[in-house]
Amino acid sequence: MLTRRHIRIKVMQSVYSYTLSKEKKVEDEIAFFKESVAKTFDLYLLILGLLKAIKQYVDNQLIAYNKHQIIKDEKYFKLKYLSENRFLDFINNHSILQKQLKNKIFIRWDLEFVFMKDLVEEMISKKVFETYFNNKKPSEKDDLQWLIKSFKNSIAPSSYLYNYLEDHNLTWIDDLPVVNTFILKTLKQLDLNNLQSLKFPKLIENTDDLQFGIELLEKAITKEEMLLKELEGKTPNWGAERIARIDQVILKIAIAELLYFPKIPPKVSLNEYLEIAKDYSTPNSNNFINGVLDKLVREFIDKKRMIKEGRGLL
Repeated sequence: MLTRRHIRIKVMQSVYSYTLSKEKKVEDEIAFFKESVAKTFDLYLLILGLLKAIKQYVDNQLIAYNKHQIIKDEKYFKLKYLSENRFLDFINNHSILQKQLKNKIFIRWDLEFVFMKDLVEEMISKKVFETYFNNKKPSEKDDLQWLIKSFKNSIAPSSYLYNYLEDHNLTWIDDLPVVNTFILKTLKQLDLNNLQSLKFPKLIENTDDLQFGIELLEKAITKEEMLLKELEGKTPNWGAERIARIDQVILKIAIAELLYFPKIPPKVSLNEYLEIAKDYSTPNSNNFINGVLDKLVREFIDKKRMIKEGRGLL
């Protein structure tokens, strides 16, 4: 589920954390990095749990309607229609998901009454639901297409969900786009006749990627003094102490990757860290980091300090 870029971002988070507290040990940051990776899967489960909770909330609302013999207005019929969605039901009753959630201490979505009410009302107020609702005999395909569109339009962009994640685990904010993308991919592949179609992915398909992250983190921390010296003379009018902390972290990691990872082409490293800078630093950081790294790469090549294995890597 995680890509190399995501691994680099998590390394950046760990190095940044380390720079804020020199009392930490390298082992502490490696543990933080590994925990951050593991919690990405927890986020995946948390959001699947929200889909499950939506079904349960709607069913409870329908029970309340019937218990109090409330006149069945249009909202009742919309909730009933939503409750009969076969794919929400599939997720709600999925035995493997139930076991996975049972082993985790997560938010009790069923106790988040205001959020659940607002979320469901938003879902059934969308034009996409109106179109779906007007189809009195929806096919399995109709059920699935509505769920996918509703996830994209109402659930994934929820400000409450974002704020909750930010309050409980800062690294989840960076994980959210990756997890949402994977959930969308999973939803599109759901098969009501195949329990295994609801995927519980490996966090990292290739163990080399995890090892890459650990080694990159170790180099960025243990070689910090040397990495900072590499910046001397490469930042005109900017001493090391004046470089934004996040930019300095990105540069340290990029230099470590250029010098200590012979199998990774310089162009790959440069492109990755420029993209990370776009997302995590100031608007001008991209040009600044690009200029510094470009100078360093040319210097490393001229002085034969950057040894790359394989043809065409330089």
